Amino acid sequence: MNNDPVDSRLIKRIKDNPKYQELVAKRSRFAWFLSIVMLVVYYAFILVVAFEPKMLGTKISPDSVISIGIPIGVLIILFAFILTGIYVFRANGTFDELTRQVKEETK
Repeated sequence: MNNDPVDSRLIKRIKDNPKYQELVAKRSRFAWFLSIVMLVVYYAFILVVAFEPKMLGTKISPDSVISIGIPIGVLIILFAFILTGIYVFRANGTFDELTRQVKEETK
């Protein structure tokens, strides 16, 4: 009897499955792409804060107490939520389908 909690032969079959390799590659590429997009947006904001603070300190209107930096900061936070939604949408579609196919093929 095998004392391993998970059968090593099953793990090898899964790792050798071309659909599993495709899943890992697609998921990694997509996650890195979204991460880079978010980092570019975030660091662009930080660079503007560092080198052009007056631009973000400009008031929305002459009567307003809110500067343009506040809505831009809120938009960056919303952008992060949108990217998360995009990832979840793709995970629930493409990635789940590939996972299902891998499960079926390794039964």
